[in-house]
Amino acid sequence: MNLVLMGLPGAGKGTQAERIVENYEIPHISTGDMFRAAIKEGTQLGLKAKSYMDKGELVPDEVTIGIVRERLSKADCQNGFLLDGFPRTVAQAEALEQMLEELDRKIDYVINIDVDQSILMERLTGRRICKDCGATYHLVFNPPAKEGVCDKCGGELYQRADDNSETVANRLEVNVKQSKPLLDFYETKGYLRNINGDQDINDVFEDIRALLGGVSE
Repeated sequence: MNLVLMGLPGAGKGTQAERIVENYEIPHISTGDMFRAAIKEGTQLGLKAKSYMDKGELVPDEVTIGIVRERLSKADCQNGFLLDGFPRTVAQAEALEQMLEELDRKIDYVINIDVDQSILMERLTGRRICKDCGATYHLVFNPPAKEGVCDKCGGELYQRADDNSETVANRLEVNVKQSKPLLDFYETKGYLRNINGDQDINDVFEDIRALLGGVSE
């Protein structure tokens, strides 16, 4: 089955991606992994992508799309794939449609793990990290026994700068603006399936499994 996974930061995409890959035996293809592999293999497109990344610039669509095409043409994708982090724009989504058509394939579902922004704020701003041993806590989901103190080594807990409310709110806003046109595009195509991400991790996966059960493996 050919899947695209979407969701805002903090929605739990990583956890669900692992479970989908494990249960359905399809490769998890993230943009970052694709770029790193293409650069390591020294492909022409990989080197081109590296030249932009080294300058801190965004890799142009045509290079990204070319790398995706190379990756989807590999043998391990013959029985399907889980795309994560691509497409990011409607232009990329249209290019993916064309590419899959040329490969005589199509997307089965676009799975969007949907969580209310207020809940994402709580998830993303609640993280605390130990200055000494690096242990990670969450004020709601995994609090330390004593506030501000690491259970493991007694070190001081701190909040990363990019986990503060203002930064997180801005990051979510940017992601919402970026993803809305894409979600609308896939809804029009009939591929989009929203999964309630505001429930236990196992329940989220059960909902995904109920959806994918109808796809031939």
